[in-house]
Amino acid sequence: MEARAKARYVRVTPRKARRVVDLIRGMPADEAQAALAFAPQSASDPVGKVLASAIANAGQNRPVDARSLVVSRAWVDEGPTLKRFRPRAQGRGYRILKRTSHITVIVSDRPGGEAAGRGTPAGRASSRRGGTR
Repeated sequence: MEARAKARYVRVTPRKARRVVDLIRGMPADEAQAALAFAPQSASDPVGKVLASAIANAGQNRPVDARSLVVSRAWVDEGPTLKRFRPRAQGRGYRILKRTSHITVIVSDRPGGEAAGRGTPAGRASSRRGGTR
C-alpha cells in the first residue's frame, strides 16, 4: 500500500528542494521526519510538510504505524517562474527569476518498492539543469 502527497507552486527553487528530497529518499518515514526537522536548508520545511501529509494520507486508508512506512519515491518538478524586475543604475531594470516547485512524496509500507531509489517516476525525464551526473 502506498500513499502520496503533493505540494504545488511552492516558492523554493527546484534545485534547492532536490537537495533536501535526495536526503530523505529511501529512508524510513519517522527517520526522514527527524532528519528534516534538523536540516539547515530552508526547503526542509515544505518538504517536511509534504512528508507529514503523505504519512497522514496513509493513515486515512487504514490504520498504519509511521515507523513501518518508507519514503519509496520523492521528486521535485519545476513550477512556473515568476518574473520580476529590480531597479539598477542609470534607469536600467534587471530581471529577477523567482522559481517555484512542485514537490511529490510517496510513502509505502514495503521497504523495497519496485521504484525505490529512483528519483523520477517511470516515463518522466528529469528536469535537472547543468547536464548529467
